Amino acid sequence: MSEQNPEQTGTAEVPVCPRHPGVVSYVRCQRCGRPACAQCQRPAAVGIQCVDCVREAQARVPATRTVFGGRARHGRPVVTLTAIGISVVFYLLVAVFGGSLQQYLVFAPVVGGVQPYRFLTTAFLHAGVLHLALNMYALWIVGSVVEPALGRWRFAALYLLSAVGGSVAVLLLASPDNSSWFTAAVGASGAVFGLFATIFLVLRRLGRDATQILVLIALNFGLGFVVPGISWQAHLGGAVVGGMLAAAYVYARPGRRTLVSVLATAGMLAVLVALSVVKYAAVR
Repeated sequence: MSEQNPEQTGTAEVPVCPRHPGVVSYVRCQRCGRPACAQCQRPAAVGIQCVDCVREAQARVPATRTVFGGRARHGRPVVTLTAIGISVVFYLLVAVFGGSLQQYLVFAPVVGGVQPYRFLTTAFLHAGVLHLALNMYALWIVGSVVEPALGRWRFAALYLLSAVGGSVAVLLLASPDNSSWFTAAVGASGAVFGLFATIFLVLRRLGRDATQILVLIALNFGLGFVVPGISWQAHLGGAVVGGMLAAAYVYARPGRRTLVSVLATAGMLAVLVALSVVKYAAVR
């Protein structure tokens, strides 16, 4: 006696994966009971679960936090790579369009008052490929450690405000009576020095030896007084801003870290704006 194939006769419905309707699957998810093809199957403690149920379960699990309150993430430091990518793109654009582009983005005290965006954009410009390579290497080495420790938004805020802090320091220490008022300052050094100060405080907060970082900061800061063309003012401003923000981030009490971090970030931005406004008002 011959047998009939249910798939051919239509007497029984063939189970297909809801995510891939053209794929037949006789394996069902242990949670929702729906068919799951090989591409959508995820091994679980008991049986197989579909990818949708796994994602739903993961979404319900509270996010783990780093020791400093940042959201723990796995994988590459996204903010660090983004900052490096923006700097490289800016360098390539300047190489293509030349000074016609850079002159609208670089910061100098004489133009910062009417075009305040330059306080930040100048941190993504560099004077040459060696300048870019050194800053990006330092950013990668330090950022890949600091970003996972602080979390993405704290790291991004600290990096950007340290960059702005470097430009503000250049402004505060310049005078309209000499060439410093018209001298441009470019590069991510201010932001990088903010990260140097941050990793120093992170290591101290964790009870680790930070002597090597302190020596590195001293050596790099000293270069600003020895090598011509290096803005020690930007280094100083970035380190001060980064250090103050990092202190607020890493020394805040566990239950108040988010509140303290938000207030410290907003407060630092307000201080930098106020200092710039006062300086420009004083030289008019």
